[in-house]
Amino acid sequence: MRSMNYNTKPWQIWIDRGGTFTDLVGLAPDGSLQTLKLLSDNAAQYADAAVAGIRRLLGLGPHEAITPERVACVKMGTTVATNALLERKGEPCVLVTTRGFRDALRIAYQARPQLFVRHIQLPELLYQRVIEADERVGADGSIITSLDEPGLAAALREARAAGLQSCAIVFLHGWKHSAHEAAAARLARELGFTQVSVSHEVSPLMKLVSRGDTTVVDAYLSPILRRYVDRVAAEMPGVPLLFMQSSGGLAEARAFQGKDAILSGPAGGIVGMARTAEQAGHARVIGFDMGGTSTDVSHYAGEFERAFETSVAGVRVRAPMMSIHTVAAGGGSIVRFDGARLRVGPESAGANPGPACYRRGGPLTTTDANVLLGKIQPAHFPAVFGPDADQPLDAQVVREKFAALAQDMGVSAEQAAAGALQIAVAHMANAIKKISVSRGHDVTGYTLQCFGGAGGQHACAVADALGMRRVFIHPLAGVLSAYGMGLADRSLMRQVQLELTLDDAGLQLAEARLDELEALARAELGLPDLQARRSVHLRYQGTDTALALAWGSEGELRERFDAAYRQRFAFLMPGRALIIEAVAVEVLARGEALPTPSAEAHEHSPAPADRVRMHADGQWHEAGLFQREALQPGAVIRGPAIIAERNATTVLEPGWQATASGQGALELERVEALRQQHAIGTLADPVMLEVFNKLFMSIAEQMGQRLQNTAHSVNIKERLDFSCALFDAAGNLIANAPHMPVHLGSMSESIKTVMRARAGTMRPGDAYVVNDPYHGGTHLPDITVITPVFDAEGRDTLFYVGSRGHHADVGGTTPGSMPPDSTTIADEGVLFSNWALVRERRLRELETLALLASGPHPARNPQQNLADLRAQLAANEKGVQELMRMIEHFGRDVVAAYMQHVQDNA
Repeated sequence: MRSMNYNTKPWQIWIDRGGTFTDLVGLAPDGSLQTLKLLSDNAAQYADAAVAGIRRLLGLGPHEAITPERVACVKMGTTVATNALLERKGEPCVLVTTRGFRDALRIAYQARPQLFVRHIQLPELLYQRVIEADERVGADGSIITSLDEPGLAAALREARAAGLQSCAIVFLHGWKHSAHEAAAARLARELGFTQVSVSHEVSPLMKLVSRGDTTVVDAYLSPILRRYVDRVAAEMPGVPLLFMQSSGGLAEARAFQGKDAILSGPAGGIVGMARTAEQAGHARVIGFDMGGTSTDVSHYAGEFERAFETSVAGVRVRAPMMSIHTVAAGGGSIVRFDGARLRVGPESAGANPGPACYRRGGPLTTTDANVLLGKIQPAHFPAVFGPDADQPLDAQVVREKFAALAQDMGVSAEQAAAGALQIAVAHMANAIKKISVSRGHDVTGYTLQCFGGAGGQHACAVADALGMRRVFIHPLAGVLSAYGMGLADRSLMRQVQLELTLDDAGLQLAEARLDELEALARAELGLPDLQARRSVHLRYQGTDTALALAWGSEGELRERFDAAYRQRFAFLMPGRALIIEAVAVEVLARGEALPTPSAEAHEHSPAPADRVRMHADGQWHEAGLFQREALQPGAVIRGPAIIAERNATTVLEPGWQATASGQGALELERVEALRQQHAIGTLADPVMLEVFNKLFMSIAEQMGQRLQNTAHSVNIKERLDFSCALFDAAGNLIANAPHMPVHLGSMSESIKTVMRARAGTMRPGDAYVVNDPYHGGTHLPDITVITPVFDAEGRDTLFYVGSRGHHADVGGTTPGSMPPDSTTIADEGVLFSNWALVRERRLRELETLALLASGPHPARNPQQNLADLRAQLAANEKGVQELMRMIEHFGRDVVAAYMQHVQDNA
């Protein structure tokens, strides 16, 4: 590239430094956008891909200076912190905590990440040693034990002498009563620790474990991040350098912390997705970013969705992060046949050896299925394969391997490949349901925004699986995360825990704290024309699920909470007090508005660059192949067709139409009604068997997600001691989520007990409770809620859904209801044997409370039991809704047949 005339406006450079590739988008002095993609790790050619990329965009030599006259600013996202956390290559650190709590972060919540794995390997701890400080502050702020400063100083001196330079300080109740933490931090800095992370500054919120984990993450990652930031800054002295935070806002390099850097790169993709969609007139979008090994999905409907507590690489991090859901489904997902079902993933062929068509002896993958079906055309795909990286994709080996697979399955090669794609699409559609449908969003009115290398190959099929009719693909979809860096706002978020009742007094105190937070944030950001957004986290008293809402009056907050809670959980708790759990302020300086120049669009039908064969809807078609770069604004293409470009391929399925917009984007729309799948038949098909297996499993998982979100007790919400499952009309298990094996092995007998006792008397909307160990129960605290599922007319029972949760207590001679010396069942607590919890759609609340209070040893907290029972009812209702949607889509006979096939296969 020629050298620039520096009398003109300087460049802006936006960078996404990923694990494999570093993407750059440059806003040139003439207003044009230039893109560049480099390998992130290429030590033979350059020390750092981001700096090398800037020099290449500017046409500079390897050692020419990057100056403020050439570059106005650099905005960057990086996976440096993420990779350090995943690979456990952060800064060795020491944890300082209250005496007696040295193992609190190791013990954590006892949550089992994989319930059916007998040998659980806990993630490697981030801290190298622990110092137990002699100190203790009560929850009310009273000093139980004063801080032993000399003793702590001696222990810190010893850790420093051992070579540790980073320190994390986490004391009991330190989030609110911080004097001891502040004194310990002063000692650590005086003794030469270069990184001191203190919990009341890093995460000033309740809960020792997540607050502690977040503080340790910050101490572990911040030094690594600081070294990288300083190295980049040294290459461009005087150039403003901003980094993307996990929350989606940019921060100055000096303010970029480890805890805020974990989703730095993907957050740029969400910002890019949202801004470009709004510019094109799409207010509500589902992000669909499909790569080689995984797919990231996200939801946007006018404001960014953020998670405030996330688990990353086995570590809980409590910091605002973009809400992104990742599934192991990508172009490299391996296709195999197990003798009954066709399986796709979660194992991946990775980059090496990669798919079979990559000429490295790899296995069959979803990419190979697209090659066989003509959706990827080797002649129009970069020839970068083989020993010398100069050969095209190998279609012959794909045909041979699919022929062998198809012979094992007893179908044609095309049917096997199409089936593999159908399964992969179902998996990705289920992932989207988790971040949309399961939260109460109707995606049929949304646009699917597609980016990433493999997304366009499956976008139409994924949209069809979800009932969506529009797909949007931006011209910079291949580098959208880098583009998002340029469109992002400068922002600063501050939050504080309150625990106040929502009333006049609580609102006044909350508003006063918001005023303080906003003043501090404005002063810290120090920019003109700042905007502030205030939010409040509200929850029902006695529950643990807070919803983030925009700030307002008491009436507005109650109205917003009711609407959001009903959408998420499908029920309300009238009369229950609302608690202000926390308040937050986001202060931001808007990013530059960067409208892409619009060209006039004249509708026309372009001539294809080639004619190819493509398999879709069960048959071969002649399809036009178009080069995206050659499409003029207004070009209209009817499917089946293929639109190829330098970094991606878009497959236009039959019934879809693509239009090239004036901004260069592809607007895809379904123009013919989607054919329903009622006629798929009732004989077992290897593909549909796997599709139904995943559908049934997905329903059970969605039930579990709702139960965990709405439950009250720690046992269910945090220890995940619960199970959800679907059963046929005879009470036999169809599918269960990966919950508790002992529950799932016995729940069927509980359902059959209800069936025998209630034969002929059950009605739609009824629900029953069982904890009887003589009829399928385990111990009395494990309470099962059973809901029959009727046909649309309310006559025939088609299924049962059940959820079993370990209640904190159900009475008995000892708290927890598991006395080792019990001699009668009454000694263990209250017995539910076929108890009608809901009758004729009425929750029998008073009767249930009376039963819980009965007997020689009644329940100690009946209201908590009732709250958990309500959560189980909500989980069952989710199962009922999803099963009825399945019947509506496939037909009752087909669902019933595959219910039997799934059981037979199991």
